[in-house]
Amino acid sequence: MKKTKFINSVKENIKTIIYALIIAIVIRSLIIQPFYIPSSSMEPTLLIGDRIFVSKFTYGFSKHSFPFSPKISDDRFFYKKPTQGDLVVFKTPVDNRTDYIKRLIGLPGDEIQFINGDLFINDNKIKRKKVESISNVRCGQFSFEVNAFEETLPNGVSYYAVYNKEGTLQNSRKFKVPIDHFFLLGDNRDCSKDSRYLDSVGYVNLINLVGKAQLIFFSNDTLKGGLFEFWTLKKSFRLNRTLKKIK
Repeated sequence: MKKTKFINSVKENIKTIIYALIIAIVIRSLIIQPFYIPSSSMEPTLLIGDRIFVSKFTYGFSKHSFPFSPKISDDRFFYKKPTQGDLVVFKTPVDNRTDYIKRLIGLPGDEIQFINGDLFINDNKIKRKKVESISNVRCGQFSFEVNAFEETLPNGVSYYAVYNKEGTLQNSRKFKVPIDHFFLLGDNRDCSKDSRYLDSVGYVNLINLVGKAQLIFFSNDTLKGGLFEFWTLKKSFRLNRTLKKIK
């Protein structure tokens, strides 16, 4: 009798765990997924140590919506076109496995180019104004002085972008975005591997879109202490970034 109760108890616990896993996978795949920001390529918008929520349904679903990107289909279902200025999580085209987050600058058919340090889309210079409150950003473990600007895209979306005061990119080739692809840049322009690097990132296929960054739910400065070093949280925890909407 006791053995039967024990076996039934084990079975119920296993079923509960399975149900919980299924629910977690559904939420992670179709609704929302947390991500950790490990690099400074999106400073000042996103900092190393930010933990963000990404909506998975914003652009519809593909195989990359699911864990391990199962080879179930090469189509995108319930597709909704991204908007210029969105902060997009995507799988890098070079391996279809690594998650990157960048800002969407170019839509299919757009031409993107840097001329004398200014960003042009379809031969039109993007409006920008100097931001004096931002003078330094990180690049990995280092910090450098920057010129910061509030850039405004043709659709009216504004964001902060920073350029290294020394050695910033002045001129680039003209990038023509292919059909069903997008051109994405890091806000930290001189510390970002993005669509300008055609051999490693390049143009991002709509199939590779994972979701849109929506919210910073937790953040701690990794230079001042790790998340599990609880005794350092008082100085590393960034309270002003908790539950901060991402723009």
